[in-house]
Amino acid sequence: MEDHPARGRRNVLKALTVGLPGAAWAGRAHGAPQQSPPPDPAGAGRTLRFFNPREAAAMDAIAARLIPADELGPGAKEAGVTYFLDGQLAGAWGAGDQFYRQGPFHEGTPEQGYQLSFTPAEMMRRGLAALDEACRQRDGKPYAELDAGRQDAWLRAMQEDEADFSPLPSAVFFQALLQATIEGFFSDPLYGGNRDMVGWKLVGFPGAYASFSNDIERHGVQWAGQPVSIAMAKPHAARQEDEHG
Repeated sequence: MEDHPARGRRNVLKALTVGLPGAAWAGRAHGAPQQSPPPDPAGAGRTLRFFNPREAAAMDAIAARLIPADELGPGAKEAGVTYFLDGQLAGAWGAGDQFYRQGPFHEGTPEQGYQLSFTPAEMMRRGLAALDEACRQRDGKPYAELDAGRQDAWLRAMQEDEADFSPLPSAVFFQALLQATIEGFFSDPLYGGNRDMVGWKLVGFPGAYASFSNDIERHGVQWAGQPVSIAMAKPHAARQEDEHG
């Protein structure tokens, strides 16, 4: 398999995943369990469990700017990142079940991670509402209806903590959005994002293969198979057994 000219976008995505400061949402960084996937991770017939239509439209627009579609393939919106995050927020993780939530709450250092009183669900609902309200006041439209240039400008303002979403720091909210978008783009499709494994195909990640014994001695050779999700793992394992007796 030839290495196509995906290097630029791959490097950007790798930089995003490596360069995130201390996890924006401590529950996920410390191993909070993934929630049950939506009933139809492939796409058709999906229903929202947490987001209302306005919030979903804003999240779609944010995902589309953070990891846009381009000549190398679909972006985060097309990969279903909004549905991935919707499923996470609708469950125990969104409710902050793994968070220590006794005050006092003080501003911490980046190394200390998330220090706010909001659960992930509370922060997301509050942050998306604050973003839409700020966009209406400045630009006369909610975030999802702005052109790409203005959407990017708002994301930069949040990243640099120049948007006032008090009492929610906009920089913390931006990092939460960025981290969720990356996770949804690269998560197993079982959890609602990474539709058709587009994130894995982009970076050449094999997924949940039962065995790599055939490839152990293939040093310096690019892996050229098709990725396998958790949902496909059992039939994949059975095929491997059939092939090798």
